Amino acid sequence: MQSITLQGRHIRLEPIAFSHADGLIAASAGDAALYQWSAVPIGREAVLRYIETAHALRAADTALTFATVRQLDDRVIGSTRFFDIESWDWPRSHPRHGRTLPDVCEIGYTWLGHDSIRTAANTEAKFLMLAHAFEVWGLLRVCLHTDLRNIRSQKAIERIGGRREGILRVHRMAADFTPRDSVRYSILLSEWPGVKERLTRLLHRT
Repeated sequence: MQSITLQGRHIRLEPIAFSHADGLIAASAGDAALYQWSAVPIGREAVLRYIETAHALRAADTALTFATVRQLDDRVIGSTRFFDIESWDWPRSHPRHGRTLPDVCEIGYTWLGHDSIRTAANTEAKFLMLAHAFEVWGLLRVCLHTDLRNIRSQKAIERIGGRREGILRVHRMAADFTPRDSVRYSILLSEWPGVKERLTRLLHRT
């Protein structure tokens, strides 16, 4: 899958590379309690494995992982990704037949260093990724999942306009290595104009 860089006013999302390792190590250091519900690589060995896995997923055309870089000082402050990228097998008679772009995906594995939480970074990252998903790829749906216990993440997804669909029981392994129930959200192509307007208002406030 082709690498892309998404650039905003506050942050840019660069294809994750080993050159980001030191920045990611620094960003994930600190209060481990911040990441009790998120799979965050802590320490050099974990970060290097994280980058290696990201490269393997990109080679398999199933995920694109980014390093989140703050524009102000070019500091790496976290990571996020497109994943579960799917292209559907449309029949020849369908207008979407023969597309070389994906049809649906998920956004997740998002984390930020402690000093970047509650800044514009996450909001702008979601804006950039959703705009690319719907306006460049022409996706029909973007999904977001979060741990049922992660109330802060649920509020953040709802704040940007994600529609809660329900709870998937024992959906994934949680960050604490327990079977996790996930709250499932989605944003559809038809809903994107309203979500875009909401995200734009939120960014203007910052």
